[in-house]
Amino acid sequence: MNVDFSLIGKRIKEARNACGMTQEGLAEGLNVSVGYVSQVERGVTKISLDLLGAVSGLLKRDVAFFVQQSATETDTYLSAEVAHLWQELTPQNRRVALALLQALKQEQDD
Repeated sequence: MNVDFSLIGKRIKEARNACGMTQEGLAEGLNVSVGYVSQVERGVTKISLDLLGAVSGLLKRDVAFFVQQSATETDTYLSAEVAHLWQELTPQNRRVALALLQALKQEQDD
């Protein structure tokens, strides 16, 4: 199973920011370097389950929060990613995205 470590890293960053914690603070709590935290948050480095458990404790989130719907082979992963991206689009870009999706659907049906 492939896992989207970029998504997990993004969730770590969001939870860290919500707690008002810096990368330095998280790194200190995990006994790792700030560079490592930065790489994990950007999805450059894959975090181990042990460290994810430690992150979970420090950020007061269940491990499931970080890994839910991160298996890239599932339809729920794709749906969740599309929904998340949709929310970040401006109204004008949503219209463009909708037109693209409609064109793809039409091509598929032809």
